[in-house]
Amino acid sequence: MSPVRYEVDDAVGVITLDRPEAMNSLDTATKVALRDAVLAAAGDDGVRAVVLTGSGKAFCVGQDLKEHAQALAAGESGLAATVREHYNPTVLALLTMPKPVLAAVNGVAAGAGASYAFACDLRIVADTAGFNLAFAAIGLSSDTGSSWTLPRLVGWAKARELLFLPRTVRADEALSLGLATEVVAAEEVLPRTLALAKELAAGPTRAYAALRRALEFSATHELAESLDHEADMMDWSGASDDHRAAVEAFLGKRPAVFRGH
Repeated sequence: MSPVRYEVDDAVGVITLDRPEAMNSLDTATKVALRDAVLAAAGDDGVRAVVLTGSGKAFCVGQDLKEHAQALAAGESGLAATVREHYNPTVLALLTMPKPVLAAVNGVAAGAGASYAFACDLRIVADTAGFNLAFAAIGLSSDTGSSWTLPRLVGWAKARELLFLPRTVRADEALSLGLATEVVAAEEVLPRTLALAKELAAGPTRAYAALRRALEFSATHELAESLDHEADMMDWSGASDDHRAAVEAFLGKRPAVFRGH
């Protein structure tokens, strides 16, 4: 049985970490399965929005420390290899795939689990959940893109605080900091996230892809370059069938129907 489930329903790809007995911690098999599921969702033209969630009480508590302890006992941590082979390709696909990605944070998200949630466009968080940047607590630096995503979510100073002094940021504080998009009752997390994902899947997919690319570009480029890139993205999205159809629908005073091209 795979530790990660991937299902497609109504143009929404749902990726579920499925090791509830281990709080969805990331052993090698889970990291491989998650990477492959995320890449499959990214490359599937029939999938127009993606949801990442966990089963059981946890979203994901990060690296499986039992497996990691065995590697340490054998004389090598393997951390650089697993970061490059598993974590980096997964988070890069989450951040750059040409479609919206939502996290249904059903429980605690710690370490790499928190980082995966931060790589999503929207985070719907259970009122019983929380985030913990636990890396320093076990003597490690950060991974899975958190050095890039976290300061962009909460600012430079708060990111340092959360990384240097790891603690669980509860749902209400996560909302005030910008780590959560919405906080809902635990039983409503997945239904609410799926409803949003289906709304986005029915929207202008190429426009969402262009927005993602523009935001990523502007994070590492100067103003003039970012303005020029915005022009490119407007040209690309403006050439879409969806844009033309939406303008015609607006002028005809009828709802727009987006087909993703």
